[in-house]
Amino acid sequence: MDDPSTTIQNTITYESPHPVFAMAFSPSPSPRLALGSFIEDFTNKVHIVSLNEETLTLQSNPYLSFDHPYPPTKLLFHPSPSSPDLLASSGDCLRLWSCPSSSTSPIELRSVLNNSKLSEFSAPITSFDWNEWDPNLIGASSVDTSCTVWDLEKSVVSTQMIAHDKEVYDIAWGESSIFASVSADGSVRLFDLRDKEHSTILYESPRPDTPLLRLAWDKMDRRYMATFAMDGDRVVVIDIRSPTAPAAEMKGHRAAVNAVAWEPRGGRHLCSGGDDGQALMWDLTVGAAAGDTGSWGGIEPLLAYSAGAEINQLQWSAHQPDWIGIAFASKVQLLRA
Repeated sequence: MDDPSTTIQNTITYESPHPVFAMAFSPSPSPRLALGSFIEDFTNKVHIVSLNEETLTLQSNPYLSFDHPYPPTKLLFHPSPSSPDLLASSGDCLRLWSCPSSSTSPIELRSVLNNSKLSEFSAPITSFDWNEWDPNLIGASSVDTSCTVWDLEKSVVSTQMIAHDKEVYDIAWGESSIFASVSADGSVRLFDLRDKEHSTILYESPRPDTPLLRLAWDKMDRRYMATFAMDGDRVVVIDIRSPTAPAAEMKGHRAAVNAVAWEPRGGRHLCSGGDDGQALMWDLTVGAAAGDTGSWGGIEPLLAYSAGAEINQLQWSAHQPDWIGIAFASKVQLLRA
C-alpha cells in the first residue's frame, strides 16, 4: 500500500457547514448527493449538493437544504432514474421528501411513516433499504429488535417481524421478497416474505454478543454479502451458499471499520472505510479461482486512499460507478474509482 501506484489520486472535496454522517447518491445523470448532519441537538440539516462538471466542484444550493429532526441515520434516493427527486430519511421515524432538481423549487416533506400504534413516537430506526426490485417497498431496522417493511403507496406497514434477539443495526434487500439484517446479537439473518415464520442464520460473530454494524449485499452477484463487527478492523465476506464460516476476511485497516460498499457494476470489488482514515479497495477476483470455491485467502488491498481523518461514511454510486463518496468530520470527498 506504500506503492504510489496503489493510491487513489482523483478527488473532489466539499466542506460542509456541519459534521456529516448520512450520505446518498442520486440516480440523476450527474453526481448529486444528499448529506445529513450529525449535530448533538434536535434540529439537524440535510443538504443536496451537485457536481459542477466544468469546475469539478461540489456545489450547494440554499433551496435544496432542509431541517431534519435528530441526525438522520441513513439517506437514500429512490433507486429508479425515473424518480430521482424522491429522498427517504430515517431517524426517529421514516420520512419521504420531494427534492426537485430545479434550483429554485424548495424541498417538501411528502410523508411521515411511523409504525407506533400507541403514540406518536416509535423506536428509533437505525437503517433502511429501498427495494430495487419493488420500489414500492422499504425495509427498516430498529432498536426494538424488529424489521418493518413499508408499503409506500398506501403508507402502511406491509410486514413487521421480530428479527433478532437484540437491536437491529442494518438491513439489505437481495431480491423482491428477500432481505437480510445484522444485529447487536452478532448474527446475519436471512428473511423471505413468502415464509415469514422462519429465518436463516447465515453468520455469527466468533466473539459472543459482538454486534455486527453494517451489511452490504452484492447486487450484481447476490451470493455474497459483507459485514463488520463493532470496533472490528476487518471486513467479513459471506457466501450464502456456505453459511456460518466466512468466505474471506479483509485485513488491512489499522482501526475500526465504519463502512463498506460493493462495486455496483459487478466485478467483485469492495471498498471499506474506517477510523484509520483509510479507504481501501479490495479485488475479490484474486485468490481461489475468482472465488468459485467460496473462499479467498491472503488478499491485499488493491488501492488505498488516506483521508487524514476518521472515515465514518462511504457510498459507491450505483448510477455513476466511477465515483465513491466518503465522509469524515465536516468534509465530503468524491474519489474516482
